[in-house]
Amino acid sequence: MKAIIITIGDEILLGQILDTNSQYISRQLTRLGAEVADILSIADQREEIWQWVDYAMKQAELIIVTGGLGPTKDDMTKKVLAEYFDTRLVMNEEVLRWIEKLLENGGMRMNEGNRSQAILPESAKILYNRKGTASGMWFERDGKVLVSLPGVPFEMEDLMIQSVIPELQRLYPHLHLDYRKVYDIPESELALLLEKWEEHLPEGFSLAYLPSPGFVKLRLTAKGDQVFNLDARYDSLKETLEGQHYTEGENGGTERELGELLMLKGKTIATAESCTGGNIAAQLTSIAGSSAYFRGSVVAYANDVKERVLGVRPESLEQFGAVSEPVVRQMAEGARRLIGTDYAVSTSGIAGPTGGTAEKPVGTVWIGVAGPERTIARKFVFSFTRERNIGKATMKAIEMVIEEVRNGAVNR
Repeated sequence: MKAIIITIGDEILLGQILDTNSQYISRQLTRLGAEVADILSIADQREEIWQWVDYAMKQAELIIVTGGLGPTKDDMTKKVLAEYFDTRLVMNEEVLRWIEKLLENGGMRMNEGNRSQAILPESAKILYNRKGTASGMWFERDGKVLVSLPGVPFEMEDLMIQSVIPELQRLYPHLHLDYRKVYDIPESELALLLEKWEEHLPEGFSLAYLPSPGFVKLRLTAKGDQVFNLDARYDSLKETLEGQHYTEGENGGTERELGELLMLKGKTIATAESCTGGNIAAQLTSIAGSSAYFRGSVVAYANDVKERVLGVRPESLEQFGAVSEPVVRQMAEGARRLIGTDYAVSTSGIAGPTGGTAEKPVGTVWIGVAGPERTIARKFVFSFTRERNIGKATMKAIEMVIEEVRNGAVNR
């Protein structure tokens, strides 16, 4: 089943707000098994709405529209949809009572704007909004469905979960889609590694490469009856990836893996970052519950901060430079001592695009890890792209900590 998502609102086109609705709806429809063929952002104008609704109805079986359902005159969606589906706008007494109760529970009084929200297309199935006064509307024509939802994200999301998805599952029980993900695969090796495996991928399966700075996510998707063969196909993918470092799951990558490992061992961590600028700390604290093992960070960009805060020796900076093994070792040990953790990881490098030399080109990064028994340091040369260097350094730093926590004699 093909689906098209339409978001309505001048504020989206002007860049005043982000269109998070399309992302959320697309994710929900994909999980359901629908194929999202197009995502459109259009102005809140009658001609625009009519034109693109007509286009979507000719191209897809399911159309989800968000926005333009407010009580003000510039909100045109309800009026245009009533015209398009050849129905009248009438006062819906049940919805009016619903809105009255909703406002009363919130300690508010009904006004004319609120009353106008109960004037709805006569032929539409009404989706009651528990979070606001703008009702959702469900239209059907020639075996196709158009659903109009409010543009306020938390209202839209509640209607999707409570009303839209259950009804779509009832109407389209044959739809199936499932997927598995692996994370943090070295991207330069993937194409050759998976070439033959992809050639033998049966119809109904697809493999997507989702690159980010420093790592790649792989998403194996199965549709229709192939959903029941997904686990077996996923196992064969993992066999092909044997020997590569990766993590599995829907959310998080190495940062989640490290967090779970630290929790299991009852250990804590801190970061001392120069070229990564706090990105390692940001990744670690993106995981809910990270306060149980993450204690803090020092972003020591300047050399004098490395000296005064982390205790890096001036002679080390003078003799070897900030991007060096001695400096990252001292940074990691200083952070571990200062913050009082079991482990600390440090970075110092030349992220770029400038600052490189023949001896230390752009992309050169030293990473140090200090633990209960030893301190290690490794040198990497990544790429000429700043964002990629920061991303790769972040991922490698987390991988190094994982290796140390796993292999170190932390329980002796």
